[in-house]
Amino acid sequence: MKKLLFITLLCLSQLINAQDKGTLKGLLTDKETNNEPLPFANVIIKGTTIGTTTDFDGNYTLSVPAGNHIVVFSFLGYKAVEKSFTIAANETVTINQLMSAEEGVALDDVVIRATTKKDNANALLLEQKKATVIKESIGSQELAKQGVSDAAGAVSKISGVSKQEGSSNVYVRGLGDRYLNTTMNGLSLPSNDVNKKNIDLNLFQSEVIQSVSISKAYSPEFYGDFAAGNVNIVSKEYKGDGFFDVSVGTGVNTRAAGKDFKKTKGSGHVGFFRRYEHNPFAQVLSHGIDPENGGEPINLNIGLSGGKSYDLGEESRLSLYATASFQNGYEYREGPAVDFTNVFKVRYPTAQEFEYTTATTVMGNALYKINDNHQLKYTSMFLNSSSDQVGYFGVNGLGENRDAILDTDQGFFQLNVQFNQDLIFVNQLTGEHDFYNATDEDPEFKLTWGIGFNNVFSHEPDRRRMSLENYQYSLDNDPTTNASFYNNIVFDNQRYFQKIIDSEFNSRLNLEQTISDNFSLNYGFSGRRKTRDFENIRYGYDFLTPHVQVADPSRIDDIINLQNFGVVYNTEVFKAIDPSFGTTNLPGLNENTYSGTLNVYGASINGVVNVNEKLTVVPGIRLESFQQEISYDVININPNDPKFRKAEEVFWLPSLNVKYALNDTQNLRFTFSKTVSVPEFKEVAPFVYEGVTQRIGGNPDLLDNPTFSDVFNIDLKYEWFINRGEVLSLSAFGKQINNPVNLVIASDATGVQRYFRTGDKATILGLELEARKNLITDEDDNAQLSAGFNFTYMHTEQDLYANVNGQSFSTSFNRATDQLQGASPILVNANLNYSPTKWENYKPTATLVFSYFADRIDALGSGQIGNIVEKSVPTLDFVWKNNIGENIEINFSASNILDPSIERVREGTPLGDIVLSGYKRGSNISLGFNYKF
Repeated sequence: MKKLLFITLLCLSQLINAQDKGTLKGLLTDKETNNEPLPFANVIIKGTTIGTTTDFDGNYTLSVPAGNHIVVFSFLGYKAVEKSFTIAANETVTINQLMSAEEGVALDDVVIRATTKKDNANALLLEQKKATVIKESIGSQELAKQGVSDAAGAVSKISGVSKQEGSSNVYVRGLGDRYLNTTMNGLSLPSNDVNKKNIDLNLFQSEVIQSVSISKAYSPEFYGDFAAGNVNIVSKEYKGDGFFDVSVGTGVNTRAAGKDFKKTKGSGHVGFFRRYEHNPFAQVLSHGIDPENGGEPINLNIGLSGGKSYDLGEESRLSLYATASFQNGYEYREGPAVDFTNVFKVRYPTAQEFEYTTATTVMGNALYKINDNHQLKYTSMFLNSSSDQVGYFGVNGLGENRDAILDTDQGFFQLNVQFNQDLIFVNQLTGEHDFYNATDEDPEFKLTWGIGFNNVFSHEPDRRRMSLENYQYSLDNDPTTNASFYNNIVFDNQRYFQKIIDSEFNSRLNLEQTISDNFSLNYGFSGRRKTRDFENIRYGYDFLTPHVQVADPSRIDDIINLQNFGVVYNTEVFKAIDPSFGTTNLPGLNENTYSGTLNVYGASINGVVNVNEKLTVVPGIRLESFQQEISYDVININPNDPKFRKAEEVFWLPSLNVKYALNDTQNLRFTFSKTVSVPEFKEVAPFVYEGVTQRIGGNPDLLDNPTFSDVFNIDLKYEWFINRGEVLSLSAFGKQINNPVNLVIASDATGVQRYFRTGDKATILGLELEARKNLITDEDDNAQLSAGFNFTYMHTEQDLYANVNGQSFSTSFNRATDQLQGASPILVNANLNYSPTKWENYKPTATLVFSYFADRIDALGSGQIGNIVEKSVPTLDFVWKNNIGENIEINFSASNILDPSIERVREGTPLGDIVLSGYKRGSNISLGFNYKF
């Protein structure tokens, strides 16, 4: 009876207490994002412990005792707002609040200062949830947690995306560079590499990134050349009080540490070549070949960033942000390097390569908020990337060359010294404008636009490649036996110079018209005009007597010098300036040149139809004009070749995106689209780039009928936004590519890899799973231990023609089908993040990041020759960040901890699988210090 009486009294007290309460609810919106809902903002009843946070849609609900209260709305980096209200028992009071990121004063005259922006995972998940197309993003805060230093590393953390270890290649759903597009702030970016369509994402350091997103499903605002997806980098901006940050860091690569590093003479240590003003022939005469000491292999990075906002009148504000950074890196690689088609052409059992890289980034932007309805943003960025490589091929004296003169079975050796520099200039002006009717709360028209101009200067100045025979004699400690120069043709020993200049004007415009609460239209236009100019020249060494001996292979300059010019050797160039003077010991004309122009202009329209509260349908269509032409003058081409190709097409590209909200936290999405894939300059220009063990060239036949590939895309996705920072999604996708293009060995004696249309169609079927979960949270629902995981499985198949006979080149296949080039059947990314509650002035964060991709085809084999396969690679990184007080941050990181072998293998040869290249990159151990003023 006592227990029963106690329970009864407890229930009565709870009932009485509940009758003394009312309900406070409302919606918080964000003034900085056109009054979009503000998720995860704090709502607290002042002087009490009663509080909550807004949900994904900005809504909140609180049970509040009857009486007079003050509610406080706050969000980090935004002005805190206090509102008084009175509530009676069982009454519901609604208070909606517009939040502003501007600096302000609270009721108690405390000034709120903060620099945090909505570039965190929660805000981006909200954007993903509300988007009418399938898009995934990662923000700068998440990049910092995972220790990601550039955009290439950022996209590789997104489901269905992998990065080729040791290069800048990014694959989305099994499709590589030719099927991917890259934009910045919605404007296209040019390539910095003759062998790539897209700009190297490694060049975009984290200091310039606010967020990186990948749109895997097509919508009409994108260019029609869309198959894998579109990577968009949003440049970092700043709104708020002034700040200035300084960061310095250092580290080592475990395989480079302690090595006697080598680098190119004339390249410097900051990534600039000092001899561009010299004519190539003058460099050949006046500058030697031998590499120089590269210094201690200690990595260094330095960064400066700052920003400040200025109020200009009551409504206008100018926000400035600038950042500059420099970082370098040392890497040592050792392993086999082989050129094998149906026989060994060249084989080096051991090759040693020293690579010194630099990256310099300078970016500034000005964000001018004219008023609440209009803003302009100007972004200017300069990127300088350099790679200085010194390679010794055949260092153990066992190198083989089937064309060797003195001994085909041993002693073949090559020295390759090359410096590559890419200078990229990006300039953009963008605007956002809202236009209201007098009686409307929401804008009737939203106009967004952008114009850009980009330049790329890509140089390979003075590559030096020397070939020796009987190198084993240099290792026998017998001064009477020496290596000698291999001189089958004059270009077996050479100096090579290459220059590429890209220019691009681009623009975009979108006008969104709100016709009713349930229907809006988007009218779009985008255009780009891109040009490329390429040239190269080589000078070869012709030794006047056979088998000129080399007493010390590390001192080639003892023989190749001005005193021996015309006595021991002559120089030769392919094309004479004046045929009457010849090509010997004289400067010459460019060996290969090509110029290309690409014009793409498109208009689009799509409607957003809210059929009901749950169903949104977005049909759209794009009309696009495509015109590409290329003219070239290259060696070793069919003399009857017209040396010119041109393609002109008009594309009609329909799309349909459907979003069905199962409830407030779950969406079901469906998309279908037709897009195209068009050739790039490097794919159609027949110039051949010769590496030490492989040769890659273009094929102008790609612009003959058909000139493009039709691509059909379909996606079905389920997504569940479980809680703050938590998501679960499952996707199924399929693609059909008609007339696909693959990199294949051409039917010639040189083993050159070229691009061909290899069959009628290729199909891709895949599944993606993504999960993010907060394992441990604190009392404010902030994650202390969280985990992320995504997994992709893909099945690809393409049919192959028995023979491909073009106007310029041909190839053949001994099989009817194969997997698609670049497609990995399994991709895995995972991370574990530990961020405990702050201990007095110390706040640590530790993150473990893992990624893996399975074997994938790097190039298709032709005839009886097997495929070149890039073997699977697992990577593991660890990042430990330590915030001490408000100003100091000390960071430790260890990347590539597993240090796996990076291998390319020629499969299915009579000798079994042949390792074409294999090495380990080493682990990078780094320590950094950051001070915030």
